[in-house]
Amino acid sequence: MNSLETLLRAAPRTRLCLPTYRLPARPSQLWKRDIATKNNVDKKLIERLPLAGIKVLDMTRVLAGPYCTQILGDLGAEVIKIEHPTRGDDTRSWGPPDAPYNDGVERQFPGESAYYLSVNRNKKSLALSFNNPTGTSILHSLVRQCDILVENYLPGSLAKYSLDYDTLSALNPSLIYASVTGYGQTGPYRDRAGYDVMVEAEMGLMHITGERDGPPVKVGVAVTDIMTGMYTAIGIQAALLSRKETGLGQWIDASLSDCQVAGLANIASSCLVTGKKDSGRWGTAHATVVPYRAYKTKDTNIAVGGTNEKMFGILCDKLGKPEWKTDPRFITNALRVKHRETVDHLIETQLQTKTTQEWLEILEGSGMPYAAVNDIQGTINHKHVIARNMIEEVDHPACGPLKLVNHPVKYSRAEPKIRSPPPLLGQHTDEVLREMLGFEAEEIKELRERNIVA
Repeated sequence: MNSLETLLRAAPRTRLCLPTYRLPARPSQLWKRDIATKNNVDKKLIERLPLAGIKVLDMTRVLAGPYCTQILGDLGAEVIKIEHPTRGDDTRSWGPPDAPYNDGVERQFPGESAYYLSVNRNKKSLALSFNNPTGTSILHSLVRQCDILVENYLPGSLAKYSLDYDTLSALNPSLIYASVTGYGQTGPYRDRAGYDVMVEAEMGLMHITGERDGPPVKVGVAVTDIMTGMYTAIGIQAALLSRKETGLGQWIDASLSDCQVAGLANIASSCLVTGKKDSGRWGTAHATVVPYRAYKTKDTNIAVGGTNEKMFGILCDKLGKPEWKTDPRFITNALRVKHRETVDHLIETQLQTKTTQEWLEILEGSGMPYAAVNDIQGTINHKHVIARNMIEEVDHPACGPLKLVNHPVKYSRAEPKIRSPPPLLGQHTDEVLREMLGFEAEEIKELRERNIVA
């Protein structure tokens, strides 16, 4: 038996030994936290990055799972992304568009796909095959040193690799294990693969999205995946707080279907309260408020809202039609709903006399809700988006300067930000094996030769 196999076989039986960390000069700067495996973390670091000291094994691919772990990474967690040694995350091949490589190294892809780049910042990539005992043993050793594992495989499929919750919680009872699936761990659809557009269709969102007399359509971005990633990140942080008191982890079962049902919000509530069918699709309009939608202008589109009598009156004045305020058909919202087609026709006819920019200048400072309908370039270059630092340029090791969308929440103390660009496939394999598991260079070389890591 060689030294590598000896180390891996011994790992499950060895007592967890955390690396020694240099302590700050002043003991008062330390804040002991049972919330993380790494107990002593510099308080000043925690103020900036609330999840500093938390280690996450990210066994997710595509969007919902990576979106969740990216949130944890933004907040300071150390996220180790487990990827297939040759193809990596599925989305690495989901180009074009790609950010082209400019470092002169030949790779299997023409660049880093824009899709992959959107949800994988603040992570380390460990390219590891776990369909063999050695790869599984490496993951078991990592589990002992991590606080959280997030996976998005079909229910039950990781059990054959001894990577299911029952097995891993026995190795590390404090592990928070989050499963992100299409339909959850129970129920008649548990074995179905989950895709955003299918869940949008199955769980009502597609039915209520689209023009009034048009066919159902999906939302322009995979909102069900994104919402599930958010809910999972919330659940994980709640489990961390619980573990602070109990010392125990737990299994989080998050599904696209459940999150989509929850996301129906007032629409589902209306059907539950009345017992009646929903009111169908409304395009950009509102079922019970008129006017409240997007209208054509002379050149593009603008959204305006007369959400109450005061706002409707302001809109009438700004459109140069003060007489509409006293028109008996329009004096209350209920009457405007009754005469929806007339109201919409009159407003759009007037809006089409000027450009969107001209109307924006007229409506500025009015106090009523209004907005241009921007495309994506118009959005990412919007002066408010720039002022809020929502676009940040980072230096990618193979692609050079790269612009990414930033973390959206601002704090008075914390400073979540892009600390590292999305990693190249296997960029941190050596680092993770060496620093977390104590592997020597020759042992890592042997793993590469056996195609277990890359």
